Amino acid sequence: MTTHAESAPRVVIADDQELVRTGFRLILTARGIDVVGEAGDGAEAVAAVRRLRPDVVLMDIRMPVMDGLDAARRILAQATDCRVIMLTTFDLDHYVYAALAAGASGFLLKDVTPAHLAAAVRLVDTGDALLAPSITRRLVERFAPGAPRTGSGLATPAVHRDLAALTPREREVLTLMGRGLSNTELARELTLSEATVKTHVARIFGKLTLRDRAQAVVLAYETGLVSPGESAADGNPAADGSASRKRRHSG
Repeated sequence: MTTHAESAPRVVIADDQELVRTGFRLILTARGIDVVGEAGDGAEAVAAVRRLRPDVVLMDIRMPVMDGLDAARRILAQATDCRVIMLTTFDLDHYVYAALAAGASGFLLKDVTPAHLAAAVRLVDTGDALLAPSITRRLVERFAPGAPRTGSGLATPAVHRDLAALTPREREVLTLMGRGLSNTELARELTLSEATVKTHVARIFGKLTLRDRAQAVVLAYETGLVSPGESAADGNPAADGSASRKRRHSG
């Protein structure tokens, strides 16, 4: 991982469209972010990460030879601090859900603004998830096992983790994270200090080998801690809302 005070994130861009790669490279370079490599398919992306050891990969989902989801899984399975942001033309895509389950740090629409693109790269490079928990929750509710399906109904892999390692308080914190609560909201709900909440969250991530809050939300649903339709407000049914643009969430 980059030493942030000393250098900018090092990025690999993986997309089968050369114009997309060129545009993203120009945007990031102009904002002081170092694009160290490009890839035209998933296999090239895996090889580029192995060779160049970037901090962040911008990964298109649909590519020839090896798609972005398989490439992300292989990259995230390696012993590396590399973070993956999935690129898609649809903001509620079942492949994105599978990528979050595999450990991707978030996703962006391809029509993202230049400022948001650069900010997203810098955000995940610090170890944060790109998605607000509320956005992730809507994604999970649509594509988690047992949720109503639309489109192809493609099955997606569960995030397999043993919750037995968690204390009762940690399970409670994970459940509330799954419902979309921020650290501030968790502290208020549990009558704890934010520092104590951050300690619980860090221990949960360590015990369950989670990368960030986005993956924690996926896990909370796939283990049954949270059911589709439960909201942050005392488990009441969540309001039915359409997908919104991504918002960064401190966490």
